[in-house]
Amino acid sequence: MTEPLKSSSQGCHSLKKAIQKHRMSFIGVAIFSAVVNILMLVGPLFMLQVYDRVLASHSTATLFALFIIVVFVYVVMGVLDHCRGRILARIGSGVQSALDETVFKIVMKQAESQTFRDQPASPLKELSSLRAGLSSSATGAIFDLPWTPFYIGVMFLFHPWLGWFSISSAILIFFLSVLNEFKTRKGQVQSSRQSAQADLQTEWVRSSIETIKGLGMSNRMATKWRQTRQRALKTNIKVADIGGLLSVITKTTRQLLQSAILALGALLVLNGDLTGGTMIAGSILLGRALAPVEQVVGQWQIFQQARNSWKSLNKLLEKYPAEPAKTELPRPKAKLIVNDLYVVPAGETSPVIRGITFAAEPGDAIGIIGPSSSGKTSLARALIGFWPPSSGEIRLDGAELNQYDDETLGSLIGYLPQDVKVYPGTVAENIARFNLDKSSEKIIAASQQAAAHDLILKLPNGYDTQITSSGGVLSGGQKQRIGLARAFYDDPVMLILDEPNSSLDEPGMQALNQAIKNARNSEKLVLVIAHRPSALTKCNKVLVIDKGKMVAFGDKDKVLNQVTRSGATS
Repeated sequence: MTEPLKSSSQGCHSLKKAIQKHRMSFIGVAIFSAVVNILMLVGPLFMLQVYDRVLASHSTATLFALFIIVVFVYVVMGVLDHCRGRILARIGSGVQSALDETVFKIVMKQAESQTFRDQPASPLKELSSLRAGLSSSATGAIFDLPWTPFYIGVMFLFHPWLGWFSISSAILIFFLSVLNEFKTRKGQVQSSRQSAQADLQTEWVRSSIETIKGLGMSNRMATKWRQTRQRALKTNIKVADIGGLLSVITKTTRQLLQSAILALGALLVLNGDLTGGTMIAGSILLGRALAPVEQVVGQWQIFQQARNSWKSLNKLLEKYPAEPAKTELPRPKAKLIVNDLYVVPAGETSPVIRGITFAAEPGDAIGIIGPSSSGKTSLARALIGFWPPSSGEIRLDGAELNQYDDETLGSLIGYLPQDVKVYPGTVAENIARFNLDKSSEKIIAASQQAAAHDLILKLPNGYDTQITSSGGVLSGGQKQRIGLARAFYDDPVMLILDEPNSSLDEPGMQALNQAIKNARNSEKLVLVIAHRPSALTKCNKVLVIDKGKMVAFGDKDKVLNQVTRSGATS
């Protein structure tokens, strides 16, 4: 079972419920559709009266009166049709708004798995596709479709032959729509998959442009992307050709049927079974009866995409069920217990952490060392709750990490990843983790604790300096120190710093050591993952890991001497 998704007071976790919230709006659309379709009879009735009454009586007054009525009715129809379109647009937007946050959180949850991390955020595109389908005129055509039998019934009142001809015409148009669906469904899925692959390659190139340019791979990446794109385009052209052909056949068939019913009506007029006005009115009614069917055929691709999106989103929401709100625990002390911990990342089968056990107290600073790929970063990911234990436990002041919701746990743990990311916004917003209720006092306090306050003041606009996702004006060392300040924000009880000195110069190293000292003095627990011994200056304990297993743990000097003698680390 996939891990439940944290519930949200702002989001909805059921597609059915999101739709049901707009039940009254759908009823309104149905009522407007009913009135519009009933008023559609005015056109045929007008023609009937003109041919059978006005022309026979040569009454200009009657013609003028009928025309005034028709103008009024068509204005009312136009207003109601416009209102129906506005309601449908708001239904689509409302459903997307209700599900946006939930689906976005699911995308983030999927990103925790390496399998999904290498795929584009398609659930958000699925939601947009569903919104477009709900808001489109194709949805309006679906509300018009039930009125096709009504118009056919009126045709039977005119003459049974006209009624049976209308039924045959509707069946023929419906057959063409089913054929369209059958012939294009597989190609649509294949084209969407190939387009998604091209989008994924685009995202990868954008994120790796420095490496690509530095290695002279630009042309080769463009060729690789173009090949994927061309496959999608070829499939799309094939689908468009088939769909276009069927649409043309449908349109031509409808025009032929329109002429055929006139011929049939004329035959009935010649036999004295029908009047000329009824013949014209029947032709108009047939056009109206077939219009919703043809409109559905013409916009079948939108309808099909919306239907597929509905199915995909339903499966997604079932796979990631909402989790009830968790009991709010008191603020913990910085007491960490890791007991017989095993960790298997999502999508993997072998553990990357194997049976690690250690404990730490408030004020401890533990250096975590070991060879490359020994499991240090994997342990850090487990300690922040990113990778849950497959067995064993991690307890913070007696409570397992899964007893806290993500937001609470994130505020209790300050994390500095190996690859520091900053996001478009100000330095202050990045430090405050984009909290809407960010406090200047907390931001400055975090920067001072991280010994980064003076560094930030030297930036062009200090804390209000705008930065981009790549860092913009910031060097690698500056990004790392701002990331350290972000880790200190909101007074966490535990800090996990993954190679915090990888981009630091000597002043930066001094600031890092001061930050670790400040954290220890305030009874925080600090875990420092490091390759360079200079990062362990302020640590009092050391944990040595190799191949996911704990080699040694204890007092820093004692463990380092032991490691030096045994040659356990490189």
